Amino acid sequence: MQNPKNLNSAVHLRSVATTRRVAVSHREVAFWNTMIGKKVVMAITGVVLISFLIAHIFGNLKIFAGPDEINAYSRFLREVGMPEFGYGQLLWLVRIVLFVCVSLHITAAVQLTRIIRAARPIGYAAKRDIETIWAARAARYGPVLLFAFVVFHLLHLTGGVVGFGQGQFKHLAVYQNVVAAFAVWPIALFYIVAMGALYLHLNHGIWSMLQTLGWNTARNEATLKMISRVIAIVVFLGFTSVPVAVMTGWLH
Repeated sequence: MQNPKNLNSAVHLRSVATTRRVAVSHREVAFWNTMIGKKVVMAITGVVLISFLIAHIFGNLKIFAGPDEINAYSRFLREVGMPEFGYGQLLWLVRIVLFVCVSLHITAAVQLTRIIRAARPIGYAAKRDIETIWAARAARYGPVLLFAFVVFHLLHLTGGVVGFGQGQFKHLAVYQNVVAAFAVWPIALFYIVAMGALYLHLNHGIWSMLQTLGWNTARNEATLKMISRVIAIVVFLGFTSVPVAVMTGWLH
């Protein structure tokens, strides 16, 4: 007959082994639940999203080369990868990756904010200066405006569901659609304001990303901050140049 002590010892060892296997298989979950894990996720998804924004700017600026150039580029985005991929399939794959990155980025940001607030339930008593107040408000409301903008942009210039009259939106006629869209000044103004919010987000976000990735040092801190601001300005100017060009009659 087996000794009860040995039996209990064997059960305990199996339990420990099982616990260790579960811990190892859920390391990603454990990492996600930490502050540094959320910051790393925000940094990695931020790299993907910033890369997309820069590529998107170069595509948008083709509109200044005329209707043929920008419309051909629109067709290329849907035909790239053929015949391995069907028409538009690779574009949809990119959209899915971007959607996942945006979802993870927002979720990590919200949860990280809650963790920080929970750790500091009582606000600072010291009076903040105007710059700090505006930075705090931009950090709080900017992402909400950007999310609303992304939803509107997809329904507007991607799908043609809103912002166009009956039969005005034409598939793959990007030049004509953009000119018709930004001829409505409230819509053009909304795009410009949203890009202002994006500038504020990138100006702070790129610097935070570089810190999280461990690229900053005492020597290069000022340089990296300048790089962050320059990238944010380039993105702002690149995106706002199109609605401004339509509003001023440069593109018609």
